[in-house]
Amino acid sequence: MVSYIDAIRFGFQKYRDFSGRSTKSEYWKWFFFVLIGALILSIVDIRMHTYNFQTGGGLTSGLFRVVTLIPSLALGARRLHDINRTGWWQLLLFVPLLGLIVLMILAAKDGDIGKNRYGQDPHIFLS
Repeated sequence: MVSYIDAIRFGFQKYRDFSGRSTKSEYWKWFFFVLIGALILSIVDIRMHTYNFQTGGGLTSGLFRVVTLIPSLALGARRLHDINRTGWWQLLLFVPLLGLIVLMILAAKDGDIGKNRYGQDPHIFLS
């Protein structure tokens, strides 16, 4: 199993790698890093008066989201590859609420055991 620090490090190191596979653990640890980071930085924005309540975004939280966007998409594609689905499924994010629910269910599924069409089982490399 990948540690929280390793999941964050892998997320930034593999930011342009949309091929291969990523474990469920790596994905969810990155997801919670981005979620908690955005929440904390939104609070910072509110305290600094740089948060816009109409748009729901602020200066530092917005910059954080921009910095983590491409790594999140790459990790999302690799996670979908782990369950033998194409990364294009992430386009469901454009379907309000339903798309997010479907992608969260897919991300929670166990990955394929052994090799699939997207590469070797990522658990082999973590052992």
